[in-house]
Amino acid sequence: MKLKFSGHAMDRMFARSIRPEDVRTVIDHGEPIADYPDDRPFPSRLVLAFVDGRAIHVVFGYDSATETAHVVTAYIPDSALWESDFKTRKRKPR
Repeated sequence: MKLKFSGHAMDRMFARSIRPEDVRTVIDHGEPIADYPDDRPFPSRLVLAFVDGRAIHVVFGYDSATETAHVVTAYIPDSALWESDFKTRKRKPR
């Protein structure tokens, strides 16, 4: 599978010291957390993996015609927003 990075993804990765090979690891071996089937131009998915002991989330859309993963963003999940498993979003207080 080929990877194609958006400008936004590259900016975020650089700011967060996330390497392209880290993103590849997350996509290839990560656990899907959420699917967004209505995203355009491709359905997308949020995936989690631990790389070098660090939790990383990657959002990407997959173009099956070209076998290309279009990376939308990559980030280190914020523990203020995510439960300790980094798979479950914390509920907002009412």
